[in-house]
This record gives sequence, structure tokens and C-alpha cells, in this order.
Amino acid sequence: MIFAAGLGTRLKPFTNHHPKALAKVNGISLLERNIEYLKSYGVEDIVINTHHFASQITDLVLEKDFFGCGVVVIHEIEEALETGGGLVNAKHLLMHSKDFIVMNVDILTNLNLNQIIAFHEKEKPIATIAVSNRESSRKFLMDENMYLSGWLNKKTADVILVEEGKKLKEFAFSGIHILSNKIFNYLPEKGKFSIIDPYLKIAKSQKIVGFDHSGDILIDVGKPEAIVEAEKYFK
Repeated sequence: MIFAAGLGTRLKPFTNHHPKALAKVNGISLLERNIEYLKSYGVEDIVINTHHFASQITDLVLEKDFFGCGVVVIHEIEEALETGGGLVNAKHLLMHSKDFIVMNVDILTNLNLNQIIAFHEKEKPIATIAVSNRESSRKFLMDENMYLSGWLNKKTADVILVEEGKKLKEFAFSGIHILSNKIFNYLPEKGKFSIIDPYLKIAKSQKIVGFDHSGDILIDVGKPEAIVEAEKYFK
């Protein structure tokens, strides 16, 4: 699943008239780049959630003949449901797979998906989250086993801990997860919500593990200046 419903406020003025998914890096949209990225690792079925200028995403999918794979576009009509709500809204399409990949449309990376998939299959957690050691105002806190143990907002100094007393290390989230379909047993049935709060609650009883891919290229293409940076690496 590719999350593409967000308003993309950091990418204004482009997002005043377009969805952030269609912002281009060297002439190719973020959405197309990430669909081709997933396809290069054998992904054949992709769900895309939409809200902001949703028809433009649908038009691109049709223009590209569904990118040569099974693309389903979901339109979140009334409001963007955020990561958790968007995931639940696509449950009927995702439950058919034992495990599935989720990624943000505004992330560009050279992370080797085969490696994180193999890691997920070996560890068998309810969720594997890609993380790296880089600057970010919000951090996941991981214990010595790379199990999710907390969340830190550096701007507000808010900290949420899964368990007190552990020595924890900070990692920035890379916007890519691999989830077991069992995750739906622990999520609200509907509504607008971030996946972060449920993750922190789920981590009290289920294994959510971080996959450290520090050293890989990863660019959050959320601001105009990030597009300039991304164009250095993604031709």
C-alpha cells in the first residue's frame, strides 16, 4: 500500500493545485517512482489511498495503464484518514495477504526491500519498521533488540514509553513498514488516526521490530528543497 492521501502542506505552492504524489523528481512523479520501486522487488498488487486532488492520481494510473500491475485506488472522500485510518480503510484489500508492505509516497530510498522482507520473515513480528540513524524531530525509541519501546518528539519534548527503565536508542522512521495482517486485530475499526499511537500500545504485548538501514539513501520529499536534493540521487 502507498499512502498518497495527505495534503502535502510542506510542498506548497505545488500542492495548492496538485497532490504531493505527483510532485516530480527529474521529471518523474513520486508516485510513479515508488510504484516502479515496488515492482522492481516483485510487488504485483498495489493499493493507493487518495484524498487531496484524488482525480489527478486516478488519471495518472489510467494514463499509465495501471503501471502494468494490479493497482487499486481508494478515495478517502470526506477527509484524509492519516496512516492508521487509511490502513483500516483498505483492510478489505490487504487482509488477503499474510504480510504486506506499506510506504509513504513522499519517501525516496534505495533500501533493499528483499533484505527487510527476509528480516521480517525471520523475526516474525506483527510489524517491521524501517528506521535509520539520521536527523529528525520525531524518533522511535528502540531497545537493544531493536524492539519498539517508545516515541520521542524533539520539538515538544514529549516522550511515550512502552516500558520504563530500558536503555533506548533513537532512530528516525523511514516511512516503510512490513505488516502482518494480524495488525488489524489491534486497530480501531474505523476513524482518522495515526498508526503511531496504536503501535506503542501494541508493542506492550506484540513484537514490533526496527530494521536499521542506516547508510542507505533516504529522502523525505516533503519540501521543495528536498526535491532538489532528491534529484542528485534519483535520475
